[in-house]
Amino acid sequence: MASVTLIESAKLSQDMLVRGVIETIITVDQFFEVLPFIDIEGNALSYNRENVAGDAGFYGVGDTITSKGAATFTQVTSNLTKIIGDAEVDKMIQATRSNFNDQKAVQIASKAKSVARQFASTLINGDGTSETFEGLLALLVAGQTVDSGVNGATLTFELMDELVDRVTDKDGRVDYILMNSRELRVYYSLLRGLGGATIGDVATLPSGAQVPAYRGTPIFRNDYIPVDQDKGTSTGVCSTIFAGTIDEGSEDTGIAGITARNASGINIEDVGTSETKDEDITRVKWYCSMANFSELGLAGIDGIHP
Repeated sequence: MASVTLIESAKLSQDMLVRGVIETIITVDQFFEVLPFIDIEGNALSYNRENVAGDAGFYGVGDTITSKGAATFTQVTSNLTKIIGDAEVDKMIQATRSNFNDQKAVQIASKAKSVARQFASTLINGDGTSETFEGLLALLVAGQTVDSGVNGATLTFELMDELVDRVTDKDGRVDYILMNSRELRVYYSLLRGLGGATIGDVATLPSGAQVPAYRGTPIFRNDYIPVDQDKGTSTGVCSTIFAGTIDEGSEDTGIAGITARNASGINIEDVGTSETKDEDITRVKWYCSMANFSELGLAGIDGIHP
């Protein structure tokens, strides 16, 4: 008599199932942990950037005072936008297939992850169109960009020095450096080229994790920064490295995320049963944007290639 086959035995048994979902869609973004958020009333935040300071001068006794120029400003508005995803789960599947993993909870968690990833990507790459907000690449102004050369260049300590020196809105204090993992590997190579130097300069995050630091400034790996930009003849291989400050409540220096005060952060909303299907709908949404209070609080090196 033939022994039982694998197919037949499978009818009487189940493969072991690990509870939970192993994430395979991951983009490293350490900066998200330290980015501050401001809760605002209304759907936009307006702030004034200084253009020209009121003038002043030296005078002697009896001199006619001519320093009468007034300060001028530019008003900037950061509008809230929406990031939304609907989790739809068939009620029969929820009722009969949730013994190991709650089907609805898994889908909601995945949507929340996607909402956060959309924000993190837009923080770097947003161009302000199609209901997005402007990210760091769009907010970087010409006077704050370190020129790496007509055709770009590989990373050097000299370029990093110039990058850090461009950030001036906190009297020269710099809160972060952002670079893709590719550029971070080059930075490590530069350190090794110093003659056996180790990565001893580190910064500790609120979570307790440590990141490398340069001149006391933490370096955050951010793989949302593209590595396929163009600079001269270096096409499709360049990247940008950022340095800057973050707002600490004064709302006049650095960058900060913005969210709605009465719906702060990522919100979960039970929409109810679908009108046409036997499905529960749960809406995951975030009313959010980003503000760059001072153009002098953001600098970048473009054209960095391997």
